[in-house]
Parts: sequence; C-alpha cells; structure tokens
Amino acid sequence: MTAQPLPHLTESVLRPVRGHHVFEACVEQVATAIRLGVYPLGTSLPPERELSERLEVSRATVREAIAALRAAGLVETRRGRGGGTVVTMKPQGPSARTADNTTAAQRADWLDALAYRRIVEPGAAAMAAAADLDDTARATLEAAHQAVAKATSRARHRQADSRFHLTVASLSGSARVVEAVTSVQASLHQMLSAIPVLEANISHSDTQHATLTRAVLAGDADRARRVMEEHCDDTAALLRGLLA
Repeated sequence: MTAQPLPHLTESVLRPVRGHHVFEACVEQVATAIRLGVYPLGTSLPPERELSERLEVSRATVREAIAALRAAGLVETRRGRGGGTVVTMKPQGPSARTADNTTAAQRADWLDALAYRRIVEPGAAAMAAAADLDDTARATLEAAHQAVAKATSRARHRQADSRFHLTVASLSGSARVVEAVTSVQASLHQMLSAIPVLEANISHSDTQHATLTRAVLAGDADRARRVMEEHCDDTAALLRGLLA
C-alpha cells in the first residue's frame, strides 16, 4: 500500500512561526514533520503557497527552507506532472551522510550541548559587555568579527566563527567561562559538520555577530545577552530540525 500524508496532523505539527529569524524555525518544523511521519517516505509536502499560509511566512522563506531540506537529503524536487517536493530521506552529500550515520546517543549528547550552550554563551556575552575593555581588547573583538565576515571559504568561515565566540568568552575575564564555551563550540563544530552549509543561515548569523559586537563594545550587557540568546536559539532550531 502506497504511503499517504497525514493531513489531520499537519495543523498540530506545522504552526505559525514566531521569532526574529523565521528560516531556521521553518526548517525545524518541516523537518520534524517529516521525521515524525506526518509526511512519510514517498509522499509530497504541501505546495509552497499552503506552507507559506500555514507557517505565516513568505513563500521565499519556504523555498529557502525546502532548499535546506533538499541539501540535507530529506526531500527532492520533481518537475512536471505529478511533481512537487517529495520526501526521499536519501543523504546525498558528505554532511548528510554523516548526519544519517550518527547514533541516538550522539544525537542526545548534541542536543544536551545545545541546552548547555543556551546558558553559557549568553552569559559570556553579557560578562564581556560589562567588562572594562581596553583598546587592545576592543580591537581584538573587532578583528575576530571581521575575520568571520571576510572568510573566503566555508571551512574558514566555520573556524573564524568559532574563534569569534571564543574571543567573546575570553573578554569575560573568566577562565572557566572560556573552558565552557570551548566545550560547546567543539560540540557545535561536530554538529555543523553534519549538516549542509546554508547561505540563509550564514547571512543571519553574520548579522547577529555584527549586532553582538556593537553591543559588547557599547557596554550594553542586556542587549549582548539577548542577541546571543537569539543566535543560540536560531542555530539550535536548525540543528534540531536536521539532526534530531
């Protein structure tokens, strides 16, 4: 018997997206619906227009989310009569195959690391903003931010991204905070290596880095904390969708 979508569950699983950056949340919701079997293997996702209306996001955002799912090997887009976005669950690239081969224990550990990061990194950002930074420290932060923005390859971007977060932690003045951020960044690197590089997410991340840098340099601890919380939440939503 051919598998069929379960439209009666769509309303429960796919809900209006809330938050500053909706791309990551869209990926998480649709990927979760696929993994939970609301859209079983071989079935088609609803049309872009329907997903856009249900999630209350633009069709452009839906297209970006579907492109991310396609890059992760969860769906493929078929043209012509009877086409559409079909659930395939076929990892197509090295990162997708890595994600497909991770154990349940590894995934549970990664999810735990995301929860830990949500506590540690916003606190580190607030401490950095509250610190009395000298000219050298301020220049170091600005240089770390520019290194991310100017990275010329995906591998260099990921390394520069990690160095930026470690730089923020180092400005807290606490060795234990740096140790904690180093730990979560190591886990984060493993997770990001198991998903495709997504330009929409990189663009959002770069914008948040710039906002965070300004908040730290302005000494605005509350804003620095909020921005880092949003940053952690967006990344976690994307990773939960593609890895959970």
